[in-house]
Amino acid sequence: MSDYRAIADVGETLIELLRDNMKDLIPRRQSIVMASPGEVEANDDVRLSLFLYQVLENIHLKNQEMQIRDPMTLTFPPIALDLYYMFTSYPSGIQDITERTREEHSILGRTIQIINDNSILAGSVLKGNLNVNGYELHITLTPVSLDDMTKMWTTFPGKSFRSSICCLVTPVLIDSGREITVQRVVSKESGYNQIVPE
Repeated sequence: MSDYRAIADVGETLIELLRDNMKDLIPRRQSIVMASPGEVEANDDVRLSLFLYQVLENIHLKNQEMQIRDPMTLTFPPIALDLYYMFTSYPSGIQDITERTREEHSILGRTIQIINDNSILAGSVLKGNLNVNGYELHITLTPVSLDDMTKMWTTFPGKSFRSSICCLVTPVLIDSGREITVQRVVSKESGYNQIVPE
């Protein structure tokens, strides 16, 4: 269903979803980027960043069956992943601190609205190899404690804490490259025993 590019395809899907639905708040598409907050500089024209901060195996989808590729070949099951993203908003050149904060909060509010309105991603919204019949991604807001968020921000040296939201995208499937050859049953031998009365 998805090869090793699945994680990159999810990122592209999210970026395009945000760019298509934020034209009124962020007219310049390139101002919505996929980058760590540690990489965003004050002079960059970034208004919203999307940062993949954690990738975990989805334990609920771990024990899947082998898949039949053709009558002679079985493929090992794909690995199912949970992707955790952090969305961070940045102000434009507004000098008034209250207006600047209001602008950042508006961007975060719109991001939440887009996630809520598109909690199931399917069909033409999915980019790359994800766009196959029946494949769905589920996106939900993820609660992160202030303590955990603060710890995350300490990994971005020299960057001030900014209001951010986090979300989970699942299940992201990456097909296995392992397969085995099997042989079909072509003949069957049966033996019969007859019970002879004494």
